[in-house]
Amino acid sequence: MALDQIPESPEEEMGFLDHLEELRWHLVRAVASVLVFTIVAFLFKDFIFDVLILGPTESDFWTYRKLCELSSLLDTPALCLEPFEMDIQNRNITGQFVWHIKSSLVVGLVIAFPYAFWEIWRFVKPGLRSNEKKASRGVVFVVTILFLSGVVFGYFIVTPLSFNFLQNYTLSPKIDNDYDLSNIIGMVATLALACGVMFQLPVVTYILSKAGIVTPKLMRSYRRHSFVVILVISAIITPPDVMSQVLIALPLTFLYEVSILVSKRIERKRIKREQEEAL
Repeated sequence: MALDQIPESPEEEMGFLDHLEELRWHLVRAVASVLVFTIVAFLFKDFIFDVLILGPTESDFWTYRKLCELSSLLDTPALCLEPFEMDIQNRNITGQFVWHIKSSLVVGLVIAFPYAFWEIWRFVKPGLRSNEKKASRGVVFVVTILFLSGVVFGYFIVTPLSFNFLQNYTLSPKIDNDYDLSNIIGMVATLALACGVMFQLPVVTYILSKAGIVTPKLMRSYRRHSFVVILVISAIITPPDVMSQVLIALPLTFLYEVSILVSKRIERKRIKREQEEAL
């Protein structure tokens, strides 16, 4: 066979513009998935608002009921929170429609997150080396589980307890609490999404440890400092009540300890690999 008849390799190196084009289509599919679930959420308005978003504002919400059941089981009234009623108003003529769209977008983002992240990972994965691909197996599953766990924790634990505390906190009986719709929806979305993002701490630690930026020794030496940072972050994203801050700080502290174990495992593998290469 002549040299000019030899077929070209099917795995030709992609140029910069080719990479951009591929990234564009991955992003298009990721955004499309969010939009699809946003439209679905928009159509199920009654469930999204009456059950999902406004659920934590009702005294018979799942979290409050379970706390009362636990209080009865432990024979202590401390966990059975005081009933409350929140009056919600809309003070903007376009408010209900605009927040309908925004709320649907948040729900669509949460539901579509696993697929959207998988699309981004499909673009990143081919650029990794074989050992990096092997080490990153299951990353989509882990990231998704951590994100959804954080969202569930923020929605079922932090949000209702924050609502209960703030509603029952009064300066004077002469002051009535009338909440704007934007405050309620914004608080639910912020707490749920913030917890979902912060629950990615072990994944971030894994990446930094693989890059040699973070070591278990470093994380142990800054354990106290990290606890202060966690409290500061919790205070920023939660309402100004101690209970909400502690509720977020506790799982983050636990995840920090898990991250130390993750970093320790990576360091152990790196040392073992270097010893094998030295032989």
